[in-house]
Amino acid sequence: MKMRGTYRLMTAAIVLGWAAAAMAADGAPAIPARPEELKFAPLAFKVPDASAMRVTLANGVPVYIAADRMFPLVTVQVFFRGGKYLEPAGKEGLAELMGTVWRTGGAGALDAKALDEELDFLAASLNTSVGGVSGSVSLNLLAKDLDRGLALMMDVLQKPRFEEDRVVKAKEDMLSEMKRRNDESADIEAREWDRLVYGDDYWVNRLATKASVDAITRDDLIAFHKLVADPANFVVAVAGDFDRAAMIAKLDATLGAWKRAGKGVPPVPQPAASAKPGVYVVNKPDVNQGRVSIGHLGVKRPLAHEFALDVANDILGGGGFTAWMMSRVRSDEGLAYSAYSSYSIGDLYPGTFRAFFQSKSATCAQAAKLTIDLMNKMRAGEVTEKELVTSKNSFTETLPRLFESKLRTVARFAQDELVGRPHTYWSTYREKVGKVTIPAVGEAARAHIKTDRLIVLVVGNVAEILKGSPDHPEASFAAFGPIVRVPLRDPLTLQPIKE
Repeated sequence: MKMRGTYRLMTAAIVLGWAAAAMAADGAPAIPARPEELKFAPLAFKVPDASAMRVTLANGVPVYIAADRMFPLVTVQVFFRGGKYLEPAGKEGLAELMGTVWRTGGAGALDAKALDEELDFLAASLNTSVGGVSGSVSLNLLAKDLDRGLALMMDVLQKPRFEEDRVVKAKEDMLSEMKRRNDESADIEAREWDRLVYGDDYWVNRLATKASVDAITRDDLIAFHKLVADPANFVVAVAGDFDRAAMIAKLDATLGAWKRAGKGVPPVPQPAASAKPGVYVVNKPDVNQGRVSIGHLGVKRPLAHEFALDVANDILGGGGFTAWMMSRVRSDEGLAYSAYSSYSIGDLYPGTFRAFFQSKSATCAQAAKLTIDLMNKMRAGEVTEKELVTSKNSFTETLPRLFESKLRTVARFAQDELVGRPHTYWSTYREKVGKVTIPAVGEAARAHIKTDRLIVLVVGNVAEILKGSPDHPEASFAAFGPIVRVPLRDPLTLQPIKE
């Protein structure tokens, strides 16, 4: 069997060699000897015209619409402004709860069970969700059932029943999930990182507790629904198997006939203050690896440095195996299985800059030192031309993925309008990325990666982590600022647990 496999490989090699020789003899390009010698024509891609897809319904609701005859399906997505940031004090968890029961709790003349059964009969998917600053109600079904599907969608949008037994079930599920808040160190890290970066009092950190979930009533759900479910907050995306004019008429007769009740939701508040720079440690003694996050509060659009900052982050740690952090912390030193950075640039409120990894307790400090050294290297603008080109190509060559289907295209444009991002952002995207230079990358890093204001969060066995490694005594968390103990929080109350 082994000889037979070897013979096949030899035969294949000979055939490929003949093919290469034949191509060369015919004047066609020969097969390159190495992958890096492959040559490709420049990518020719034009971002679709958003204005050609945009229509306005009778009540002023903007709709992005595109016919797509590939499958006999239609998808309608109603995006809306509003979310968790609007929750009243003491009712934390209301947005998440409504996002669940809005769909599962029945609508119009149909109780919860009847609505489930009718959607199942139609093989339709009708989903609702409410996030931090926005949410959606989406419908996907066969084109032949569109009229009935739109009627059901309008009932859910306008007349949810929020049946009490479904509310109780959703609350039980939320509490069950809350009980597991401290099971994984990654969940603790995410929770405490937001607290440090945005501040305890910011809406992002007003999390649900058992008391707040218990306090939520059906009347609270009705009031919150009335606040966000208003055409003044809507932007719609529609794609699928339909005639464009007929689809617009159907939307005008349903969504377009819904009168606005208000002027829209209030703006998203901005964070006031982050924690002071330093090292914040959370003790989870039952793990042998530490999770480390290093960074600070980020920025939001519009931002002059946006594209240079994207490239800087990509080279630092956002670009996977081509990034500095992965190469240095993982491959060269073997200190972590993975090491990444993220610089999220927000639209409605600032994102965060965060470099993060997981390492053995003894080597967390060493990996942190290497990571901060790489940040300073980026601030110094020590980027090579090859790194710059690789990173820029990763952005420009993957842009078409955002528009690879009609549905993704209309959804992208609708979400942009929801947050106020102009459509020229995409039509000029490749040009702006292409203009990024090495000096611009260094300038963006110096302006927005602030190594003198770093917050370092460490979650794990604190005693072992702070010991460090005897092989690298120069690497110590004490060198990064004052060390502050952050208590683990009770999963149901979020009150500090005394060690």
